Order: sequence, then structure tokens, then C-alpha cells
Amino acid sequence: MDFEVLIVGAGIHGAAVAQAAAAAGYRTVLLEQYAQPAQGTSSKSSKLIHGGLRYLESGQLRLVRECLVERARLLHNAPHLVELKPFFIPVYADTYRRAWQIRVGLGLYALLGGKRFATLPRAQWARLDGLRTAGLQTVFRYYDAQTDDAALTRAVCASAVSLGAEIRYRHTFLQARCDKHGCRVRYRHRENTGELHTAVLVNAAGAWVNQFLQHVEPAPVRLDIDMVQGTHIVIPGSLQRGLYYMEAPSDRRAIFAMPWQGNTMIGTTESLFRGDPARVRPLPEEIDYLLAVRNHYFGQRIAVSDVIDAFAGLRILPHSEGSAFNRSRDTLLHLDRSRCPRVLSIYGGKLTSHRITAERVMAKIRPLLPPRAARADTRTLLLPA
Repeated sequence: MDFEVLIVGAGIHGAAVAQAAAAAGYRTVLLEQYAQPAQGTSSKSSKLIHGGLRYLESGQLRLVRECLVERARLLHNAPHLVELKPFFIPVYADTYRRAWQIRVGLGLYALLGGKRFATLPRAQWARLDGLRTAGLQTVFRYYDAQTDDAALTRAVCASAVSLGAEIRYRHTFLQARCDKHGCRVRYRHRENTGELHTAVLVNAAGAWVNQFLQHVEPAPVRLDIDMVQGTHIVIPGSLQRGLYYMEAPSDRRAIFAMPWQGNTMIGTTESLFRGDPARVRPLPEEIDYLLAVRNHYFGQRIAVSDVIDAFAGLRILPHSEGSAFNRSRDTLLHLDRSRCPRVLSIYGGKLTSHRITAERVMAKIRPLLPPRAARADTRTLLLPA
């Protein structure tokens, strides 16, 4: 047996599972098709470490509480990568969610583990980065955290390596043949092919999760999913006061405006995507939508020609006919015990809760592995700079 845990995909969840498996004392290897980690959605998120205030609307209290606990851990374990920031929620005469509703939501958010919120005095409204004040009735301030998602993924990878895991870049997964003892995994590295034998195979392929399973024998059952595209744009000008949580006038979705690398990032959209995940691209109508939200709330209109950058990532959500905005954000860990019990697949997942997702992966696969002495506890493990 070459390894006890083999993971495919060096996004944030693959990196976290590699860290957790190595911390638990297992011989671990992570295969990544690209030359570096976080080349998919893990570098194209909203860069937020948060509980998910808007998830309260759909009753996902357990998820919010869990993410707030993980946010606190990241603030302690990676203060160089995760920073608490003020968020502002403006409420206008025509805002759908009334001030009392937002106040209740923020109060519940604080009870679940968030910091206390406040109502911003009217005298301070003029300092809010040019936020439109006509019709403005209330501004709430609360706190959540921001990160560099790609840098965070790289740090988790480095932590995994420091604990003994191997990471092999430019290794493309080709096929796995599994039996009750383990899996033989074929891969391609540059022009060569090779094979590794592992006790457990973890599918952390992100948007490629079901494509991965097409190349596993015996074929595990695949979950019915939707790929949901989320686009962000980057425009000139930096926000000095904090981040803004805005309600899109056209469909009442939550949109964030946030400082990012000396400019302003705005996102995100949610539209169904079909096709090759490698071909996901921002759509013109998504860019127009985000610009319309930005221009509704701030002065000095921005045109499409002013957009510095636009990028799109893919979320994996359970299939549903309903709006993506209101669907569950729970991460699904799928293990087909009857047909292919040595392969675990990660469906979905949030940047904030990557560590606890990996902890749950280990709980599911540990019965398939021999006992080992743990090297570290990821709950308190400091991430490298």
C-alpha cells in the first residue's frame, strides 16, 4: 500500500483533507492537475470568512452557527490571512427587507456567535465611501471576516506538507479501480502515466466531482447536482470604510461590495451552468447586473469599459427546481458503501467551514483505516505565514 489516504483536487477542501489526514497520522498524498493549488473556485470566491447572515432567511441556523465557530478558529489560527472587517447594511425607503427584520437577523447572528452589531449614527453616513443617502433610513454595522482565498488554500497545503503529506502537482487523475481492500489510482504526470495504491480515495474535485466518478470502477452512485455560476467584477477605487451588504433592486438578492487589492470587488451572481467547468466565464449580463447594483447604491457611475477584471467560479448545490439563492449550502459527503465503499466524494462546501468538513471526512473514512497516533489537532493548529 503506497498511501492510506489519497486525495484528488487541491482546492480548499482537498487541502483541508490532506491536512486533517496527515494530522491524524496517515500516509497522505494529494494529486492536483494544475501547477499550483486553488485554480478553480477556491480562488474565485467572495473572499469572505463568515457565518452567512443571509442563510438565516432560509432557516439554516446550524450552518450559520458552525461557520461562525470556524470563523473564530481561523481568526485565531491564521490572523495573518483572516481579518475581521466592518460590514454596512443600508436600508432605504424602497428596501424590501425592513430595518426591524434586519435588526432581528443581526441579533440572532450575534447570539449564534457573531459580534455585536450597531446602528450607525446619521452624522457618519456621509463618510461611507459615497454611498447614496437619498431615501436612506438606517445603516447597520456588523462584523465578519475577509481573506485571500488562494493564499489561505496555499497555507493549508503548506500545513499539510509540514505534517508529512505529499502534494504532487501536474498530476491528472485518470482512473481508479477499487475493491474491498483499497483503490489503484492511475494518473498522468506530464507525458508519463503511473499508478498508486491507496486504502481510501477522496474525491475533492470540486465542480468535476461527478466527472471524476465516471472514471471509478465499480461505479459509485452519483448525486444529482446543479452547477451554479458565481461571477465577481473588480472596478477602480478602494472602499475605505469597510464592506457593503446590498440588496439588488431587481431581484432582492444579497450583493457585496468590498475592498480588494487596492480596488473594489462586487459579487456575486447565481446562474445555472452547464458544460465543462474549465470553460466557466463571466457572462455580459452578469457584469451588467453587478454594475447596476453598484451604480444604484454609489455615486460616480461605473461603465462596463471601467471594469478592471471579472472572474467566475462554480458552486455545487443539490439539484432543485427552485432558486439557487434559497437552497441549502450544506456540504454533502457521499460514500457509496454498497458498491464502492473506499471512495468518498465531497459535494459543495464553503470556504469558511473547510476545516470541519475535513474533520467529518476523516470521521467517515477512519473505520476503513488502521489506527494511528495523531500528530496534531487541526482545531488549534496555526497556519504558516
